[in-house]
Amino acid sequence: MTEALRLDGIRAGRLGAEDLARNFDDLHAPLTGHEALIAADRCYFCHDAPCVTACPTDIDIPMFIRQIATGMEDAAAKTIFDQNILGGMCARVCPTETLCEEVCVREVAEGKPVEIGRLQRFATDAMMAEGEHPYTRAAETGKSVAVVGAGPAGLACAHRLAMHGHSVTLYDARPKAGGLNEYGIAAYKTVDGYAQAEVDWLMQIGGISLKTGRTLGDSLTLAALRDDYDAVFLGIGLGGVGALGLEGEGMTGAENAVDFIATLRQTADLTQLPVGRHVVVIGGGMTAVDAAVQSKLLGAETVTIAYRRDQDRMPASRYEQDLAATHGVRLMFGVVPAALRGEGQLREVELSYVDGDMKPTGETVTLRADQLFRAIGQKLEAVEGLSLDSGKIAVDTEGKTSLDGVWAGGDCAAGGEDLTVTAVAEGRDAAEAIHRALST
Repeated sequence: MTEALRLDGIRAGRLGAEDLARNFDDLHAPLTGHEALIAADRCYFCHDAPCVTACPTDIDIPMFIRQIATGMEDAAAKTIFDQNILGGMCARVCPTETLCEEVCVREVAEGKPVEIGRLQRFATDAMMAEGEHPYTRAAETGKSVAVVGAGPAGLACAHRLAMHGHSVTLYDARPKAGGLNEYGIAAYKTVDGYAQAEVDWLMQIGGISLKTGRTLGDSLTLAALRDDYDAVFLGIGLGGVGALGLEGEGMTGAENAVDFIATLRQTADLTQLPVGRHVVVIGGGMTAVDAAVQSKLLGAETVTIAYRRDQDRMPASRYEQDLAATHGVRLMFGVVPAALRGEGQLREVELSYVDGDMKPTGETVTLRADQLFRAIGQKLEAVEGLSLDSGKIAVDTEGKTSLDGVWAGGDCAAGGEDLTVTAVAEGRDAAEAIHRALST
């Protein structure tokens, strides 16, 4: 153990460059051509395949796997991209274990599904490696659309609108496009700058102008956008982060998990990224797991995820829970934060045990902690003039909001799951609705 690792507090350099490179290598190695043929051969090519029904973007999974099996990788990629232009990213980050692979006939019969996610990555990577974009724009329509938010929903919407010949201006608050794909997903899931490579490839469709550093509600108002464009799509995500409501929450060491992940993703030299010796993550979703596992990979000695309900109700899938456990993360269930202690710098977190009704049992436990990450959910920041539903933008089945000419999709919109693949589907479908509205 290095001297840096023995020191308390939040410090950089707990592990050397070689260890960090190994820790943050690709979570799943890509399939070779031979491996892809073997994996594809396991598919039964079901009629009315349940995996297609389980895919939020309705990819014809048996078709693209059959195309791989017959050596037609480009055709397989086109089958995927026709439904999901971010199919490469979704192949890396989708919880396939609870979507397409969970209902795979092989899974039901044998307990081992066809590796749909890895096969999807094989096909999409093959096409993207060629560098050419498989789609061309329709003739210019003379219509313009503002897409606010360059995350999965916004990118999918912008691409489909551009395909139809509309002129798209894509706005984003951050310096780079990509949204959570660039700033919010564990680095070991999207290695080698894949998120930006995918954005660059998508933008080859043409007709999309990207403007970064523009935040809705600041210099960019919804009223002005409605005046300047024929339609508006909002894919702004959830910018606000919930607080614990405890005294001392502002002390050094207590921070938001999403900020930690974003910083990590933009750090070129991970030996310079500080991490605590003892880390506690409050929450039970994917963000909590990503923050916890990456803390461990950076060299934290102990990492604990504290979740308020029992294991079966944890939002992160069992696969992700197991991934955390195999990396040495401790998972605690039925506990809520009760107190933070320290003099300017966090030193301890007291957790209170609760029953199934979230009532304290009277038992507590105190954990050493010099770093705590809040991963207790994000919330929508105020948007002018829009009706809300359960704290998100209210939309109809096509993504239309309460304001004429304004659509929304992704995490900011009510109704769907907060998944990359769901956001892509909502952005794509809203684009088709916008196109129909602009064509009448």
